[in-house]
Amino acid sequence: MKKRVLWLSLLLALCVPLIAPSAAYAGFDEGIDYKKIEPPQPTTAPAGKIEVVEMFWYGCPHCFHFEPKLLNWLKTKPKDVEFIRIPAVFPGRQIWEIHARAFYTAKVLGVLSKTHEALFNAIHVDGRRMDNEKELRAFFVKHGVSAKEFDETFNSFAVYTKVRRAADLSRRYQITGVPSMIVDGKYRVDGDLAGGQEKMLQVVSFLVKKERAAHQGAGH
Repeated sequence: MKKRVLWLSLLLALCVPLIAPSAAYAGFDEGIDYKKIEPPQPTTAPAGKIEVVEMFWYGCPHCFHFEPKLLNWLKTKPKDVEFIRIPAVFPGRQIWEIHARAFYTAKVLGVLSKTHEALFNAIHVDGRRMDNEKELRAFFVKHGVSAKEFDETFNSFAVYTKVRRAADLSRRYQITGVPSMIVDGKYRVDGDLAGGQEKMLQVVSFLVKKERAAHQGAGH
């Protein structure tokens, strides 16, 4: 009997170190809940900030439903998080490029706060495709941009350059679908991996904490 008690005690002592790390990491594991980006990509966040990127497409119904959840998360995001939206662009998908041009046109003109949610609604609530320059011009005019201003910006080199960069980042981040979140250029989280959009943001928050600890450990 004494031998059995001693054996159980030794077994429990061996198990504790195995259980503790899992609890410490809240059950979020690389390769299961998120993917590591290899090689890690440079960020544009200021020193001391943790960059969080959302990759999206206006035509994606999942992105449309994710938007309110993301906005709620942004209301309480840590102060050291630098949030950036980037429209995903894939080769051969012209409508993704057109919508990316619309996003950067709004950003360059300073009207993104007026058009971002409105463009989602035009597509997913009103049932409009918004897949051509004429339709987008009318949309921007409705939101206070002159037709001339829209044409000049939508077809500008500045917007073209931003769209090319978005396409390059879509490839380098190894995006396979949207919405996807990139944390500090190192980790990718999406709904399929995380197991739903709510959990997706929980994993992002976990990775932000992980990166904060890494920054502090490196003396950033």
